[in-house]
Amino acid sequence: MRLVGDDRASFLHGMCTADIGKAKAGDLLRALFLTEHAHLIADFVAWIEPKSILIEVDARLWSRARSQLESLLVADDVEFEETGLEAISIAGPRAAEAAGAIVADVPSDSHFTASGGVLAGRLQRFGAPSVTILAPGARAQEFVAQALATGCAEVTESAAEIVRIEQGIAQVGVDTNEKTIALEAGFRDAISFEKGCYVGQETLERVTARGGLHKKLLGLTFRNALPDPDAALTLAEKEMGRATSVGLSPRFGAIGLAILHQSAWAEGTELEVGGGGRAVVTGLPFHP
Repeated sequence: MRLVGDDRASFLHGMCTADIGKAKAGDLLRALFLTEHAHLIADFVAWIEPKSILIEVDARLWSRARSQLESLLVADDVEFEETGLEAISIAGPRAAEAAGAIVADVPSDSHFTASGGVLAGRLQRFGAPSVTILAPGARAQEFVAQALATGCAEVTESAAEIVRIEQGIAQVGVDTNEKTIALEAGFRDAISFEKGCYVGQETLERVTARGGLHKKLLGLTFRNALPDPDAALTLAEKEMGRATSVGLSPRFGAIGLAILHQSAWAEGTELEVGGGGRAVVTGLPFHP
């Protein structure tokens, strides 16, 4: 989506966790949309253009995010436009080299370049150096073909999901629910603790200042077969949380993610899994 209008920057600055007010054209910023109680609505990347702001967001999360934004849009000169752009991510130690064979100018970290309606941005994804190319839908497959010709491998959705779990990256709406506070799911790199007022700031400030975080995202290594998603995790017959993302990793075996109560934060803690089996708590990202 693209935000246009004279008030786009000031409006978005007050609606999200990133410091949009200090951003300059060409900047890339990770950010979150939150409720007034700091519950997660969506995570996104803001691409700051000279006369607009692109919002790169999971399409499944955009409807709720847009509803909140529009409900708070009063007299601001801001409009939302469909872009028709598709995102292609090239990740790995040679990402910049591969992207350089497709686009003329590969930018430095946390920045992007634009030419001919195509944008190329450097922002780490999947726990690895990455370049993301935003291209019109009609050209997207052309860029994919060029990337494959340079030696890149096309990754299946299921393989990408395993990498996400291995890296301990929460997916909003999967590892979180409508009551999850942003800090419980990680996302610290998407929050500016220096900026002024924004939706959800009061709760985040209170939790940070008082050390009031009682839950956080951790990894699970399952001793038996993979459980069903949402399986209860208990310690001494008390529920500590629920398994969310789960998968079979070629490196680490049966693993998953869960937002756990602080009683189960110690690495090595063994939990009972609903439906049978046990899981061991581990730090993130997963490591040998």
